[in-house]
Amino acid sequence: MVGKTILLVDQNESSRVYLSADLRGKEYNILEAASGKEALISAWRDNPDLILFDPVFSDIQDIEFIQKLRQNARTKTTPQIAFSSDPAPARREACLSAGADEYIIKSPDALSELHQALGRIFDGDAISTDAPEPEPERIRDGLLIVFLSAKGGTGTSSLCANLAMNIKEHEPDARVVVADLILPIGSIGQIVGYEGKLNLVTVADLPSGQTNENYFLKNLPEPESWKFQLLAGSPDPQQGNDLKGNRIGEIVDVLRKTYDFIFLDLGRSLSRISLPLIQQADLIPLIVSTDLSTVELTKTVWEYLQVQGIDMHKMYPILNRAVGLDGLTKTEAEKIIGFSIKTTMPYMGGNFALANNLNQPITVKYPRDTASIVFKNTARDLIKAARQANAENH
Repeated sequence: MVGKTILLVDQNESSRVYLSADLRGKEYNILEAASGKEALISAWRDNPDLILFDPVFSDIQDIEFIQKLRQNARTKTTPQIAFSSDPAPARREACLSAGADEYIIKSPDALSELHQALGRIFDGDAISTDAPEPEPERIRDGLLIVFLSAKGGTGTSSLCANLAMNIKEHEPDARVVVADLILPIGSIGQIVGYEGKLNLVTVADLPSGQTNENYFLKNLPEPESWKFQLLAGSPDPQQGNDLKGNRIGEIVDVLRKTYDFIFLDLGRSLSRISLPLIQQADLIPLIVSTDLSTVELTKTVWEYLQVQGIDMHKMYPILNRAVGLDGLTKTEAEKIIGFSIKTTMPYMGGNFALANNLNQPITVKYPRDTASIVFKNTARDLIKAARQANAENH
């Protein structure tokens, strides 16, 4: 399949950019078109090996597009895959009847389905390039994944909750917990819709012997639709100020012995409480937004972490464009910070904030949005990166 040329047609720019990057990573040559008519010209001129298109066009009917390709000698036998934002059975049937070889609905699992389809078409190999790797031998403690940012307002808590949820979906048998350690007031409880009284402060007030593995498994809530268990943060600044900070390290130690994946949301906290947790982390997703001040502060934070002995292999920088398109590009941000950004969350307009306000995961509220595909694949990558970093540390 190496060297095959794919014509990618999608009027949604963020979807097109993401898909082209993924396919180029699989060593395909990619041509791009933003409209149906532009795609027809490219198909007849450039003779691609396959045409991958979202059949929702603004300038041509989907059936007409497929038929024009099938009726022209230059593209009569060219494989066509509809990678569609429309889940309607009628559109699927119409596209397949008109001559499309495959119809894949954009969803969290769509990218894996696409790679399987490409394997079938190009070399008859039905094995997905994204087939899950063999399960590694269980490590002694759970994997500690610490979310950090240099500045508030970067969407760190939302990314933490959404990625934890997607990891649980990817590995349903794993025990996953999210602990909100942002002080003096937490934010994940508000995002997932938790209003109970059990939180970090009340747990820290309990005797050490009581907060054992069974206590957390039996008492921590599992917010509806989110799948993980939650240790919520302080509900107000007064309780946050009363937190027994000397208990935090012990609580996290018990969580690591109880769960397979432990997500800690530290926000922008760099303190005597949070620093030891960062140093113990298997992986540190560092959330960056596109404004210049946040990027410059991120560079300062990274320089500080280096002084504290944090290795680069633990870092997993994420550029969150979901909060806004304005500002620096990924390349510009990388140049300032001094290292490569692992993944970029695409712009979602008001959908990012709306999903948070409705207490719903992105992949549940907007299953066909490009962001849902990114969350799904980033979660898989986090699992792989955390296990690799853990292996290197041991």
